[in-house]
Amino acid sequence: MPDALQTIKVVAPTRATVLITGETGVGKEVIARRIHALSERWNKNFVAVNCGAIPENLVETTLFGHERGAFTGAYEVHHGLFEQAEGGSLFLDEIDSLPLSTQARLLRVLQGGEFERVGGKQRLSANVRIIAASSPRLEKLIAEGAFRMDLYYRINVVPILLPPLRERSEDILPLVDYILAQLSEKYKKVVKALGEAAISRVMQYDWPGNVRELENVLERSFLFCHGPIMTELLLPKTNAAVVASVGQPVDLLSLKEAKQRAAEEVEMLILKETLIRFQGNVSEVAKSLGLTPRAIHQKLNLHSLDPNNYRPRARLKVVQTNKGK
Repeated sequence: MPDALQTIKVVAPTRATVLITGETGVGKEVIARRIHALSERWNKNFVAVNCGAIPENLVETTLFGHERGAFTGAYEVHHGLFEQAEGGSLFLDEIDSLPLSTQARLLRVLQGGEFERVGGKQRLSANVRIIAASSPRLEKLIAEGAFRMDLYYRINVVPILLPPLRERSEDILPLVDYILAQLSEKYKKVVKALGEAAISRVMQYDWPGNVRELENVLERSFLFCHGPIMTELLLPKTNAAVVASVGQPVDLLSLKEAKQRAAEEVEMLILKETLIRFQGNVSEVAKSLGLTPRAIHQKLNLHSLDPNNYRPRARLKVVQTNKGK
């Protein structure tokens, strides 16, 4: 993390394109916003988009906009995210999810600084700083031919690797204090602190969802804690038996119970991944999994998952302020 933070200080005042790599939930957008805030573009728009959440047939019109009459239903000119971010920064999260055709068009924009709206002939300038983010699977996609190597070299001018939370255990307790202070302000309740047992559990858990999962677990535990000290940490059920008591024997489960727990864990992981992918849109989650929204809501309640935690509130505000452009 010190290396990443030092890189941010050096690269932020420049115009260099940055590629942030890390697992889901490590805080890639936080880093992107920090780079924008420390740059000369700080007083211009910061526009963020999750490329993996855009339907494939809408990717190009979302990024580059479209002209009136470009296709059926295009009744007026649509200003894409490049126009909305003009003079500022455009954060392309999950850039590894872009289809190859859009990758080629994005490469032309990065090389020439110009683009055309879908269905248009007029060339528009793109004075936009690109900050991209990807999961660690990007190099594998390049090897498989699913991601263009020339685009990779364009966006990877300055790489920033964010390590997962399990590799930076010294950051966990300071993050806990920071998150609890935010929760106290959000819910207008006294700041709570972790008890010894809760501290032990938070340090033993692997945090596969990284900082985002830590935030969710602390918020859930915060809401169900009635005293000033949080003695319980409401971790996922499957982890409870492992970290409940170190060095003490755990009762063996029957094969049927073990299968049921494993199925519940897989179901919860799938729900989390699809919520992240579709930014908390339950209808889209239901469609992708072949279920009804009502069934998805039932499963979310069963696993104590709140779709609001996956919806980009701050991101929506950024886009709304650019409607007049």
